[in-house]
Amino acid sequence: MQWTLVIPLKPLARAKSRLADTAADGVRPSLALAFAQDTVAAALACQSVKDVAVVTDDTLAGRELSALGARIVPDPPGSGLNAALRHGAAAVRASRPESPVAALNADLPALRPLELSRVLDAAAEFPRAFLPDTAAIGTTLLAATSGHELAPAFGPDSRARHRGSGAEELRLVGVDSVRQDVDTGADLRAALALGVGPRTAAVAARLLIPDQ
Repeated sequence: MQWTLVIPLKPLARAKSRLADTAADGVRPSLALAFAQDTVAAALACQSVKDVAVVTDDTLAGRELSALGARIVPDPPGSGLNAALRHGAAAVRASRPESPVAALNADLPALRPLELSRVLDAAAEFPRAFLPDTAAIGTTLLAATSGHELAPAFGPDSRARHRGSGAEELRLVGVDSVRQDVDTGADLRAALALGVGPRTAAVAARLLIPDQ
C-alpha cells in the first residue's frame, strides 16, 4: 500500500513559539522551515509513500517544499489544524477517492524513511490508526485506509482523543524518528541526538543549545 501524506504547516512567522528559549525570533522561522523540509524530503524517500500534500498558506514554505516535490494545498484561513487536515485529505481524495491518507507532523527533522515505512505498513492493518509522540501525550501520525475518513483530533491530549475516536494506537518500537516531534528546546536536543536532516542541522549549527 502506498500512502498520500498530508502535512500541515502554519505560517512560518508564527511557527514554533515554544522554542523561544532556544531560538531567537529571527531564527525560528528558518528552523520551522528546515524541520518541514527535512520531514518532506524523508517522507518522499519512503517506499510506502506515493506523494505528499502540504497544507499551508506560507509563500516561502510553499515554494521551498514544492521544489522538493510536495503538492501545495492552500490552507483555509483561520480554520485551525484539524480543519486544515480535513481540507488536505479532501483535496487528495477529490482526485483519488480510494487513496489511503495519513496526517504527519511537519516537525520531524530526524525522520527516517525506513521507520516511517514500518509505521505506515502497520497502520495499513486498521481502518484508522495513530502513532503517539515521544511524550506519549500527542500524536505524530494519524492514518486512514481507503474508504475511511481521517477524522483528525489533534490538539491537547491528542493521543487520548484519537484513541477515544476509535483509532488503533500503534505500539511499535524502533521508530523513534517518527515519534520525535520538536516543540521545545529539549525536543530539539533529542532530535539532534537521533540525527537530523541537513537543513535542520545547518540552522541548528547557528544556535547555542544548552545541555539542559
